[in-house]
Amino acid sequence: MASSFKIEPRHWTLIGALALAAYACYVLIAPYIGSIVLAFIVSLLFFPLHDRIDHKLKSYPNLSAALSCTILTVMIIIPMIFVIGAILRQGITFFTGAYEWLSAGGAKDILSMPIVQTSLQSVDKWLPFDSIDPQDIISRVASTVSTLSSEMIGMSSQILGDVTGMFVNFLLMLFVLFFLLRDHDKIIQLLRHVSPLSRSQEDTLLDEVEKVAKSAVMGSFLTALAQGLVGGFAMWMAGFAGLFWGTMMGFASFIPVVGTALIWLPAAGYLLIIGQWEWAAFLVGWGVIVVGSVDNILRPLLMQGNSGMNTLLIFFSLIGGLQVYGLMGLVYGPIIFSLTLVLFRMYEAEFHNFLEKQDNS
Repeated sequence: MASSFKIEPRHWTLIGALALAAYACYVLIAPYIGSIVLAFIVSLLFFPLHDRIDHKLKSYPNLSAALSCTILTVMIIIPMIFVIGAILRQGITFFTGAYEWLSAGGAKDILSMPIVQTSLQSVDKWLPFDSIDPQDIISRVASTVSTLSSEMIGMSSQILGDVTGMFVNFLLMLFVLFFLLRDHDKIIQLLRHVSPLSRSQEDTLLDEVEKVAKSAVMGSFLTALAQGLVGGFAMWMAGFAGLFWGTMMGFASFIPVVGTALIWLPAAGYLLIIGQWEWAAFLVGWGVIVVGSVDNILRPLLMQGNSGMNTLLIFFSLIGGLQVYGLMGLVYGPIIFSLTLVLFRMYEAEFHNFLEKQDNS
């Protein structure tokens, strides 16, 4: 017969002191929590490759972890620096050229076209407020483009000026990643030891964290990457800066409902106005069929590990995570929702007899 454990007042004192100390530790590491969580996610994604390296260098755990971090840096970070630089250059070139085009009267030429004039007149009939002034549209667009161009230049200067901060955060992520890879088994063993849950419950929680973290990254970021690639290719084919607008499509894919249509639909409208209706039709067809298919097929396929969450829960976990935690909320949101569902199922299993009795009472 298993012995029962009775919690005494001194135990509550110890638990309270431990909780207070844990909160104090959290306050200390809160400024760096993003780098720590990123290192945790990268360790989950990168662990299979590290496991192979560690198997080859079984007697040298420090060397294998350092080699894994070095490979990760060479494979991902260094190429990313060059890509970001190219994106900023294309963005600055686009907005500068757009402002020059507006200043030279390009917008006036478009607004003077018969099809545009007819469309504006039709819209004026149905609008409940004052009629649309084409000149006001031109001045507003020129102001917006000028502001965006200045912001792009300022952003590039800010990125260059903030290299030190980015470098420090990256080094911190690598530092944490090194220990997560090297001491993976010890960390798991420690978590199991201090957890009051049963071994099966621990297995369920640990497996769910790993599965959801992977699927959230794969579902959100890889879907955005895929949409950015196929969308950027179509924009390049239609005569736009493919790398810049492909990146914008990747970011737009995180926006629920509208997504990448925020980019390719106005571009198609512009092509239609200037008379390139073939490329406009191409962009619309490509956006609906190809880019849309990537989102509708790839994202659910990659996020199927989210503890059986249906589409509605995935939707709210993503938009809620974005609202509360920013970009990292795309990972935090699904993890929080999934672990809540797992804990709820554990609750149902643990109190099954009581719940059955309540149902029958």
